[in-house]
Amino acid sequence: MSPHPESLSTEIRSRFAHVESCPFAGPRIFFENAGGALTLNSVVETSARFAAIPDNQGRDNAASAALVKVIADARADMALFFNTASGRFFVGESGTELLFRLIRTAVMGQSPRGAVIGSTVEHPASRSAAQHWARQAGVDYIAVPHDDATGRVSADAYDQMMREDVRVATILHTSPVTGIANDVAAIAKTIRAKAPEAFIIVDGIQHASHGRIDIAAYDIDGYVVSPYKMFSRHGYGVAWASDRLTGLDIETLAGGPAGNWEMGTRDTGAYATFSDVVRYFEWLGGETSESETPRDRIVAAGASIHDHEQALTDALLHGAGNLPGLASLDGATILGGTDNPDREGLVCFALDTLPADRIVEGLNASGIRTHIRRADHYSGNVLSPLGLDAAVRVSLCHYNTLSEVRAFLSAIQEMTLPNSANQ
Repeated sequence: MSPHPESLSTEIRSRFAHVESCPFAGPRIFFENAGGALTLNSVVETSARFAAIPDNQGRDNAASAALVKVIADARADMALFFNTASGRFFVGESGTELLFRLIRTAVMGQSPRGAVIGSTVEHPASRSAAQHWARQAGVDYIAVPHDDATGRVSADAYDQMMREDVRVATILHTSPVTGIANDVAAIAKTIRAKAPEAFIIVDGIQHASHGRIDIAAYDIDGYVVSPYKMFSRHGYGVAWASDRLTGLDIETLAGGPAGNWEMGTRDTGAYATFSDVVRYFEWLGGETSESETPRDRIVAAGASIHDHEQALTDALLHGAGNLPGLASLDGATILGGTDNPDREGLVCFALDTLPADRIVEGLNASGIRTHIRRADHYSGNVLSPLGLDAAVRVSLCHYNTLSEVRAFLSAIQEMTLPNSANQ
């Protein structure tokens, strides 16, 4: 795989805020995209514009009508981006809050209730919700073990644990710890082979910035993303719920419209900024392919993002020029394995010779922002089985460059030299 041409990379970077500099710390390389991606300049502008509007939806005036149209257009954009012609899109407090809500509805809204299944690789956003509501419902929670070597949970692993009484299932699309993606369609097919009526909820929060989402191909009932991790902003999450899930006894205002998931007046600007993200994917797909339709351009953008990020992670792992890659360092552990075809723009590693917190500290001193993952409630399910107390997460995105990867490798080389002050 090859990274984007320099001219396209320059154009991509020009569309984002704070690409090369932190407003608090000054110049830096941003390799902390899994914690929150850079924000599109268009999103910043849209947020400011809508924050100044005093009107709300549902009033008899021109401003209110315009806001209603913005929301309707954004929901159409969501359907285009996620590729589905059915179900409902709505926003909430955060991706985590929306996962809890979808899972709660699926577990508690059925009669009779049944077992809940998920995997050990999941982020606590879905895992905690599934376990909590299984306890509240008095039903079994089934934990499907992931493979420690690959960081992946397979359809076969689900198949070995599946039971006919499963009524709710959760799937993690991509891990924020390892960056390894799971095959949602294959896992969903396995679940439905034994429990065809189960409600299947997918955590797509880490996967979304890499594109390539296709709800129509998954046969699921819920999909959730956090827009601040896909070039929008904090303050809202986006959920899709199938018509079947919406048909349960959902929490809604008495006497209000049927199937309305949202509580109270929502921020029109949140919807509008998601449309900005969709327009960006369409633009990128047009720059990287001959595709003509909006959906085809979105698909092409996802393919381009994948290829560019793979070129960068390959350089991280195997080196660039005369700079050695992480995989060649003495005592290196690469989460998910060195050559994993399901890796999405992220490398998480540990060194026997240097603690993770010292590495992150040293990289910060070199103007390179990464993140430490500890064996806590967020990452212990992945790190502890590997015997790791902590690891360094280096998360890239398609606006990062090979020159930034070289700067990272140079800083790591300096830190790991025999006479380095960090030793």
